[in-house]
Amino acid sequence: MNRKRKKSSMDSYIGILEKTRNGNGFVRCNAKPDIFVHMENMNNAMHGDTVRVNLFPSEHQGRSPEGRIERIEKRADPNIVGTYKRIRGKTFVIPINRHNHDWILIPSSEAKKQKIRPGDKVVAHIKEYPKKHKSHATGTVTQRIAGKDSPKGEIKALILANGLNEHFSPEIETYAARAASRLPAEEDLRNRMDLRDQTIITIDGADAKDLDDAVSIRKTAEDHYILGVHIADVAHYTPGGSPLDREACLRGTSIYLLTKVIPMLPRSLSNGICSLFEGTDRLTISCIMEFDKKGTLLNYEIEESIINSKARMIYDDASDILEHKNPDTEAQYRNKNGRDIVALLELMNELASILKKKRIAEGSIDFDLDEAEITLDENDFPIAIRPADRRCANNIIEEFMLAANRTVAGHYYQMESPCAYRVHDKPDSEKIRELRTFLQSFGIRMKGTSDKITPSAVNTVLKQIKGSASENIISTVLLKSMTKAYYSPECRSHFGLAFPHYCHFTSPIRRYPDLLVHRVIKTHLHAGNNLISSLQKIAAFLPKSCETSSIAERKAQELERDIEKYKKAQFMTRRIGSVYDGTVSGITDYGFYVRLTNTVEGLVRLETLNDDYYEPDDARIRLTGAVTGKQIALGDPFRIKVISADPELRQIDFIAY
Repeated sequence: MNRKRKKSSMDSYIGILEKTRNGNGFVRCNAKPDIFVHMENMNNAMHGDTVRVNLFPSEHQGRSPEGRIERIEKRADPNIVGTYKRIRGKTFVIPINRHNHDWILIPSSEAKKQKIRPGDKVVAHIKEYPKKHKSHATGTVTQRIAGKDSPKGEIKALILANGLNEHFSPEIETYAARAASRLPAEEDLRNRMDLRDQTIITIDGADAKDLDDAVSIRKTAEDHYILGVHIADVAHYTPGGSPLDREACLRGTSIYLLTKVIPMLPRSLSNGICSLFEGTDRLTISCIMEFDKKGTLLNYEIEESIINSKARMIYDDASDILEHKNPDTEAQYRNKNGRDIVALLELMNELASILKKKRIAEGSIDFDLDEAEITLDENDFPIAIRPADRRCANNIIEEFMLAANRTVAGHYYQMESPCAYRVHDKPDSEKIRELRTFLQSFGIRMKGTSDKITPSAVNTVLKQIKGSASENIISTVLLKSMTKAYYSPECRSHFGLAFPHYCHFTSPIRRYPDLLVHRVIKTHLHAGNNLISSLQKIAAFLPKSCETSSIAERKAQELERDIEKYKKAQFMTRRIGSVYDGTVSGITDYGFYVRLTNTVEGLVRLETLNDDYYEPDDARIRLTGAVTGKQIALGDPFRIKVISADPELRQIDFIAY
């Protein structure tokens, strides 16, 4: 079918082209929904290019707006990370980015110079872009990243492909080391609350080295709770506008990749002077809140402080004490550094339960999706995958951080101060209409209209499906119907949490917006007569820094997902031929996905089903056999056999068994 259209009366937009595996693509525009572009209408554009797209007249539109690329405004980065392969006598670099399917043709003579072998991970530089008579760009290999059988080569290549750098420049490392050598001195303590005698503890993962939050709790004579959330004063060591600050802003976030961390700040800070180690004086910013027995916030103060943590706890130990009354673990913490940490944990659990109950009652959505816990051997090969535990100690810290973030955001909103807010917009009405259709297939009705959906309505659905076989599938679809949260200078509420004001204050070691919020706090505390001009400088900086942080966050999330998919495919390479029971988790035009109980997901292609010819419905909820009428629907149990797993493509294939 000829998809070329007349150019008359077409609207024109600029956006970034993102290609799909079949050669078609979408132009991502800020001004409107993504615009579909068929491969015939690419006009030699490549993945990642900034392009001008002409929209076809509306009478020709299908499910998505469709258009033709008129011209290329700006080429994407010409350096492509990929795998060197020999295909039908020609040599190519195939991009490691799973969205990029533009192969780079490499002359054989170029590869011989570098001693590149098929399967190696390399960097290719584009020298000549596609033309009408040439379907591929042509380039040269400029760097060999790792050999074909290198166990860590894929992850190293993925990091480079995302434009990330594990290391800091010598200048930044020197600057950080100099800042980290400044132990708290007398002049640092002036006007700080001295909380070093209080029972303050940290609770983190067993492998965590950047401990940026600590907590404390006590009860008053009126049976009120005094909760302290104490956060590393990273801003004290990273002055705004310094080389260290500029680097942190560019990185936006730390990225956690199983056994590797790409930090936002050099380790001399993140794992050193800013980390709230047990028995060590540390500078902090404290948000101290008073709650009544119903979890209502009565009073609060936000001040600079100094603490000395009395215990470095891990989630499993704290949970074992609270969930199982483990006697050995209890004995270890009954008199830890002269403090009864067990009693402290019990009081924390008490308040966290009250806060969560109140938050959910007020409409906050409580997604409880399975996350994968991947165990690696000494060569970084996955040997076990299972759903991660979500235990009570994790919930305690989550509730306390939510409370502090909400309190800080509300305070500076009321003061009409510039701030970096965490925004989560209301879902798109069209997505909610599709969600309603999906829920109806399970016999579930959601309250409200598509234009006026509330967090409470979503939470009601989650309560209905709790414990059911379809819980994870429905929860996943619900989550995909939501918008993505982002950072903004404007406070526009957080739909998912049902909070009118929300920011990120609790992780300045690993998130740049939190560091910005700390700068706002310190400006209010110290600027004096220069307060207005100092806040104006922050306000001018906020839009760009919030946008940069939002982009960095999305890039980090995609990289984390890619590496998780890579490890899952690696895991399944040793299970070819194995049979598992799973649940149908996705429907496409070409097949359906089945999710196993260990969180691994694979594709059953329609062409492998020999009992009928199946077609999907418009909502992609079920497949129906043309002859038998047999249906395969989302949430259905399904037994599969593993037939292939390709870590490089992050792809696993199943067949019906």
